[in-house]
Amino acid sequence: MFEELVQTPVRVPRTKPDVKPVEDPVTPLTRRISEIHLHESPKQTSKLHWAPKKDASIVVDEAEVLDFTELKVDSPLSRKTTPIPEEVPAKQIPILKDKVKIQRRDELEQKKAKPTTRTTRSSLNPEKRTSPTADASSLRVLTWNDVCPPGDQIVKIAEASSAEVYRVTNKRGTSIIKAIRLPSPIKALTKTQVASGLVDEEPHSESDVNNELQISEWLSDIPGFAVYKERYIVQGKTTRELLETHQAVQKKMKREDPGRAQYYPSPSRYLDDTKFLVVELGDAGKSLENWELDSADQLWDIFLLEAIALARAEEVAMFEHRDLHEGNLCIKQARPPRKRPPTAEGFFGYSGLEITILDYGLSRAEDLSNDDAAPIVYDLERDLSLFTSTYNPQCKVYRQMRSFLLRAERDWLPPEAHHVPYAKGIDGPLSWDVYAPYTNVLWLAYTYEYLVDNFQGGKRELAKFTKETAELWKYLNPDAPKDVPSFGCAADVACFALEAGWIGQEELLGASASIIDHHREDSIIVAQADVEASPRRSRRRRGSGS
Repeated sequence: MFEELVQTPVRVPRTKPDVKPVEDPVTPLTRRISEIHLHESPKQTSKLHWAPKKDASIVVDEAEVLDFTELKVDSPLSRKTTPIPEEVPAKQIPILKDKVKIQRRDELEQKKAKPTTRTTRSSLNPEKRTSPTADASSLRVLTWNDVCPPGDQIVKIAEASSAEVYRVTNKRGTSIIKAIRLPSPIKALTKTQVASGLVDEEPHSESDVNNELQISEWLSDIPGFAVYKERYIVQGKTTRELLETHQAVQKKMKREDPGRAQYYPSPSRYLDDTKFLVVELGDAGKSLENWELDSADQLWDIFLLEAIALARAEEVAMFEHRDLHEGNLCIKQARPPRKRPPTAEGFFGYSGLEITILDYGLSRAEDLSNDDAAPIVYDLERDLSLFTSTYNPQCKVYRQMRSFLLRAERDWLPPEAHHVPYAKGIDGPLSWDVYAPYTNVLWLAYTYEYLVDNFQGGKRELAKFTKETAELWKYLNPDAPKDVPSFGCAADVACFALEAGWIGQEELLGASASIIDHHREDSIIVAQADVEASPRRSRRRRGSGS
C-alpha cells in the first residue's frame, strides 16, 4: 500500500562480553523483521500517498531507502499458543515457514507468483472436519437443547462485534461457541423494552459470516488465534440454561455500567424459526476484561504474545484485526506460573498464560497464495457510529484508525469529524481495502494501556514494569510528540522486544511454534437424538437376551 520503506525504532541487542557471536537460525529472521514494515497490498482499490513533512513521526533510514518514495508521518481509531519449554536445545530449533517476518515488496510478489498450498488443520483431516467456509446447506441443524442440554454448563463470556460468545462444558470437554444471528424471525420488542433502551444487533449476512470464517481458516495454525472445531446451524427457541446465563451477564453489566445499552436480543425472544450460525472453537479461557491481572509476569506475557501473534498474521495473510479490545482477547492459565530468577535477562514466559485472539468480523486479510485474490475486508464505513461514539474506550481506536487512513498522520480526528461516509482523504475516497498494519500497533497500544490501568498487583511491581517498558511506550504511544518515531506494524514491536532482550530467540520460536503436529480437537456438541439412540439400543439388547 505505501510506496516507501520506513525505519522504525530499534534497540541494539544485549550482548555478553567475550562471547563469540553465532549465526543461529533466528538471526536472519530478526534481521528481516526490522528490514521492512509496510508494503503494498497487491489487490486494493485505493492507495495512500503523502509528501514528506518536516515534523515526521515515522522516519526513514536513508541508507535503507532503495527505490521507494519516502514516507513521513506527522503525529497520529480460538487458538491456544504452544507451551513454551523452559529449555530448548539449539539443534531442535526449527525454522518455520510462517515465522515472524515482514517481506520486501519484491519478495512478496515472488511469493505470490508461485502459489503454495496452505496447510491447515482441516486439510490434515478432510474426512473428519467441516471447512469453516463450507456451504450452509451442508451443515447439520441443531437446537439449543442439543448445544446445552440439562446437566451441561453454558456461560456467556463476551459480546463480540458480530456474535455472542459462550463457553460450553460437558463430559466430552470444553468449547467456545460464537453464536451469529442470521436473517430470520424473532419476537418483536415490547414497548417497555423499547423504552428501556434495548437495541437489537442486526442479523448478519452469509457473506459477512463467510468472510470472517475464511480469515479464521487462514490464521488457524498461528498460535494465539482460535482453534476451529466445527460450525452448524442452531434453530429454535431458547433453553432455560441459555436464558439464565444471558440474564446473569446483563445484570452484571448493568451493575457495573448502568448506562450501557443491551445490543443482543434476549433469548426469550427466540422463535421456532430463529436461526444462528454457531462456530465452535477450542477453549480460550476468559476474556481479558474478566481476568484479574495480579502479576507483572502476566503483563509481559499477554502483551508479547499478542504482538507475536499479530506479527505472524501480518506475514501469513497481511492481517489487520481492527477490533482487538479487551473483550476479543482471551486469557487461559495453561501452565503453573514460574518464578523469574533474579539474574534472568528476559521477562517472557513466566506467567504460564496463553492468549487467544477472537472475532475477525471487522478484520482485513488476504490469501497470499492466490495472485488474483482480492482482500477480505469489512467495510467499516457501513456504520459511522463506531467513530462518532464516545461511550466505550475502544471507540477512540476506531477514530485513530480512520484518521490514519484519511490523513496518514498519527494525529487523530475528533468524533464530530467522522460523519461523512467515504470521506475524501489524501488520495481520494476512504477505502478500508488498503493494507495499513499500523492499525495493529494502535490496538497493541490499547492493550498496553488497558494492562497498566487495570493491574491489581503491587504498585512497585507495576512501576518496575512501566519503567522497563518506557522506551517501548514512547514509540507505541499514539499521542506521542510529532518528532518521536513510531512502530509501523506488529512485527516492529516483536523485533523491538527481541532486541531489547525481553524475549529470547528460543522463546520466540517456542511461542511461534507450529501446532500442526498437535492433536486435533473434535466438536463436543452432539445432537440429543444421537445421544439417546445408543442407550435404547443397549436396553433392547439386554431385553432380547432374557
